[in-house]
Amino acid sequence: MSDGPDATPSPVPPTEVPPSLDGERVDRVVAMLTGCSRAEASALVADGSVTVGAKVVARPSHRVRTGDVVTLLADPVRPPEQVLADPSVEFTVLYEDDDVVVVDKPPGLVVHPGAGHKESTLVHGLLARYPEMAQVGQPERPGLVHRLDRGTSGLLVVARTPEAHTELVAQLSDHSVERVYTALVWGHPRHASGMVDAPIGRSRRDPLRMTVAEDGREARTRYRVDELFDEPGAAAVVTCWLETGRTHQIRVHMASIGHPVVGDDKYGGDRRGVSSHRPVLHARRLSFVHPGTGEQITFDSPFPEDLQAVVAKFS
Repeated sequence: MSDGPDATPSPVPPTEVPPSLDGERVDRVVAMLTGCSRAEASALVADGSVTVGAKVVARPSHRVRTGDVVTLLADPVRPPEQVLADPSVEFTVLYEDDDVVVVDKPPGLVVHPGAGHKESTLVHGLLARYPEMAQVGQPERPGLVHRLDRGTSGLLVVARTPEAHTELVAQLSDHSVERVYTALVWGHPRHASGMVDAPIGRSRRDPLRMTVAEDGREARTRYRVDELFDEPGAAAVVTCWLETGRTHQIRVHMASIGHPVVGDDKYGGDRRGVSSHRPVLHARRLSFVHPGTGEQITFDSPFPEDLQAVVAKFS
């Protein structure tokens, strides 16, 4: 579960599709408008940063029509910004070797630079400890293979070499990395365990929010109910397993079945009577095949005291 890109001013004005481009793929139109490559344009579309009319398009193959207005919410051709090391960034390292680093991320720490968060992110701190990471992965996200939302605490693995990065990305792509979360959600789920299998895409009304959408990317979350509460409102502690890793996935999926995460003001979990300065969501277990040794390794992070205090308000 990771934060999506924030909306930034369009690099070109909203543009009406002329008759000469009627029926063209939207990625080709974006490439023509910006001068970027087709691959960059496709990535921009897949990230939910292109709208046709008022609708976010999720497929590069989407065909535009004469008179459609194409708007870009991000710039695919901006030069990568150099990420500078910052030794003042605080985080806990649970494990490190020549290939990987396993971090226990504190809440409130943004993982990588983005709009509104140019400095003091996790990657700035990582570069201070592991400068070789600057050559691993994307320039603006050195070493990263997955993310956690700003308000989510817990475990993530970072690559120290290009070879480890490639291997970990492959494991995430084939869903062999085990990522387990604990959450406190509103309401009592109907079943003791289940699966939310629903595609996720950017909201058409608010591009900073994600939503269940027919044209979104496949997303699956398994859950198990661990404990039920009745006061001061119906709630449940649940364990969630990510089978995919979409932006805000657990938060969106649990909200979609009527059980938003307590304290999540973006998806309906911030309710009167119970205060929480962040969503009650913690990445508690991470298990993957070590890219160097080939051995399965597993890490656990205890449920943080601030979230324990929120759960303690229920009975």
